[in-house]
Amino acid sequence: MRVAFAGLGVMGYPMAGYLAKAGHEVTVYNRTTEKAERWAQEFRGALSSTPGKAASDAEIVFACVGNDDDVREVILGDDGILASIPEGGIIVDHTTASAIVAREVAAAAAGKNVGFLDAPLSGGQAGAENGQLTIMVGGDEDTFERARPVMDAYAKAITLIGPVGHGQMAKMVNQICIAGVVQGLAEALNFAKRAELDVPKVIEAISKGAAQSWQMENRWETMAADQFDFGFAVEWMRKDLGIAIEESEKNGANLEMTKLVDGFYAEVQELGGNRWDTSSLIARLEN
Repeated sequence: MRVAFAGLGVMGYPMAGYLAKAGHEVTVYNRTTEKAERWAQEFRGALSSTPGKAASDAEIVFACVGNDDDVREVILGDDGILASIPEGGIIVDHTTASAIVAREVAAAAAGKNVGFLDAPLSGGQAGAENGQLTIMVGGDEDTFERARPVMDAYAKAITLIGPVGHGQMAKMVNQICIAGVVQGLAEALNFAKRAELDVPKVIEAISKGAAQSWQMENRWETMAADQFDFGFAVEWMRKDLGIAIEESEKNGANLEMTKLVDGFYAEVQELGGNRWDTSSLIARLEN
């Protein structure tokens, strides 16, 4: 297919690369032109100076940017994707954003006979680089079925959750779960160290039972060693948790633990950990 990709950050850059490797004709746009030039040279693709130009002959346009305002600018702006994408095309937004902006963009796209999917990601930078992302999708089934084979290039699991906005809300559920698991692991490791236990032996024992989690398997060692200069940044997690907390105020969900952990992440930022991995929750317990 002829596709376009707007946003070549730590996630978008390798994702667009997998599309090119799968044989699609890929045109990219990035706010920092140098990164788009590097991508085009590495993957032998094309680049455009605006998201609209990138989308002008694309069948599907993917976006992966920072927040709601970025989504509006890249998709709805004067030089945005929707201004130029051909009728009958599809916009897939991989940004972790609000359900509100997803519905806003979907309504604008429908007015131009363009399909829209909100499709936030789980798996982080490693998942993007390895083509093993999990994608939670909101939209109609026909649009989803047209886009799914293309997303397969960089995903290990793709699930249509429900109508537009449900992909974003599923991502909120994902981040709520992660916040609780990481805080529990941080407290457990800090407890084990203060109790002078053999931490590797403790993890070996408990990771085979009900306490096991992805975070334990992949983060306990670096957490115990106070190594956090990698992974999903604290500032990004706080953005995501803020979206979930805002949504909870509309639907009446009680997110008392999530609000508590969000405050703990604020303390990590005060320690200088704005760009540390989310596993750095343990740092506030050891300072």
